[in-house]
Amino acid sequence: MLDNIWRIGGDRGWYKTDWLWRLRGLLDKAVGGVGLRRGRRSPSRLRAGDPLDFWRVLVADKASQRLLLYAEMKLPGEAWLQFRIVDQPDGGHAVEQLAAYRPRGLAGRLYWYAVLPFHGIIFKGMVKNLIQYEAVPVAEGRESSQAH
Repeated sequence: MLDNIWRIGGDRGWYKTDWLWRLRGLLDKAVGGVGLRRGRRSPSRLRAGDPLDFWRVLVADKASQRLLLYAEMKLPGEAWLQFRIVDQPDGGHAVEQLAAYRPRGLAGRLYWYAVLPFHGIIFKGMVKNLIQYEAVPVAEGRESSQAH
């Protein structure tokens, strides 16, 4: 699971409704934002300060199993996306995903309510697909994805 979290974005995508992520990137680019063009520095390694599509890595701590991203897209507010692997009392593990948004004024609040239905679609299956994701090797040494 941790490897899948560390490989999120870039060519691998976001594990759920990549077309909505691409659409958000196009909209961001249209209003002068960074869009999705930045990709990522490495397909498997992340460190604080790295660009990750239209996010910036704030925390990439494998020891504490935590990845925290800050949105650099054009927004009427600030947004963060966090993934953590949390130990469970029964010895198992759970993936915790937190999307946080701090709106700026009325425009920020209107934006949040406008995108809320899309977030429901995106985030509902994202963690499930992240957990179930398998890399399937292909002939050219690249990987193709399968989420069950």
